[in-house]
Amino acid sequence: MAEFTLELNDDQKQVRDWLHGFAADVIRPAASEWDEREETPWPVIQEAAKVGIYSLDFYAQQFFDPTGLGIPMAMEELFWGDAGIALSIVGTGLAAVGVLANGTEEQIGTWIPQMYGDADDVKVAAFCSSEPDAGSDVASMRTRAVYDQAKDEWVLNGTKTWATNGGIANVHVVVAVVDPELGSKGHASFIVPPDTPGLSQGQKFKKHGIRASHTAEVVLEDVRVPGHCLLGGKEKLDQRLARARERAASGGERVKNAAMATFEASRPAVGAMAVGTARAAYEVALDYAKTRTQFGRPIIDNQGIAFQLADMRTQIDAARLLVWRASWMATVGKPFTSAEGSMSKLYASETAKKVTAQAVQILGGNGFTREYPVERMHRDAAIYTIFEGTSEIQRLVIARTLSGMPIR
Repeated sequence: MAEFTLELNDDQKQVRDWLHGFAADVIRPAASEWDEREETPWPVIQEAAKVGIYSLDFYAQQFFDPTGLGIPMAMEELFWGDAGIALSIVGTGLAAVGVLANGTEEQIGTWIPQMYGDADDVKVAAFCSSEPDAGSDVASMRTRAVYDQAKDEWVLNGTKTWATNGGIANVHVVVAVVDPELGSKGHASFIVPPDTPGLSQGQKFKKHGIRASHTAEVVLEDVRVPGHCLLGGKEKLDQRLARARERAASGGERVKNAAMATFEASRPAVGAMAVGTARAAYEVALDYAKTRTQFGRPIIDNQGIAFQLADMRTQIDAARLLVWRASWMATVGKPFTSAEGSMSKLYASETAKKVTAQAVQILGGNGFTREYPVERMHRDAAIYTIFEGTSEIQRLVIARTLSGMPIR
């Protein structure tokens, strides 16, 4: 078991500096343009693929870093560059985590490479869980998957929403209900291969922030997928459903569903994204405060500004420590006995909103214009307290874990 450490090793530092250089030289110069265009930045994704950042090998190396710090370090640096473009680069990772968390070795080897493609033919993937009437309340999910035993196929019907890369993805991972009587325990995840009939893109959302990332509805109309596209396989699903029925009948312990397994694995990574955005805004505000003069002196000479910056840096560092702790715990197999994953996501996302708002305030009128990046960073930061579990849901998870009570 790797010991918890606050110091990156030489290899990690080298990767960090490489990512920081890409974020500074490629992502940041393109950030404003793609935010205004509200389109997927395919040229930037292709550049990331050419240098090896957008690839299965790179994410596998970071995912299997024995210290657990590879993924959060990578997320922080890329999102320091720009949240919208970075999400376009890493959005495929959520679908990949869905396969890693629930799939067999054969499924992992078959489908994850198809999610990325290669530098000459870049692909993306989408994880489809939320629905118009089922966001935080996953038990209200309506998308159904019915097994056609005669053909060994699953038939999917329903509408997904808020899907990153939804409709434009090469591979879609779809969470659907297979046993409505079990609520959220009756869910399973399915691979929808490329060009499967019946899957289409619905509404594409025009968003407040992260506008370079494609977000849309995914409509499933009699979508038929082979039996081997059920993540984990039917035998494992049948066993899990049987255990859920037994526990439901006896009032026993809860069983995690497929979507929650994916979100639990990714929450510290989302926290790291928030840390990157917060750090970027803080650095802009710090530089501005040191060079902007009012009444004959830099504004950082005023305690009202200096103390804000001190608090901003303290909160960013505290958020990073929570993220690193949760990432290390997940990697070495230590259970989240106090909902440490949710803690990291909650604190980091709230910090990003607060720090970016303070950065706008420190820049004053300039901060309110698109001539300076903190305006965009502030808009982008709003998403962290919403997607992959709102701050309210994180607090609910933490409170339930700490108390052992079914708090509502």
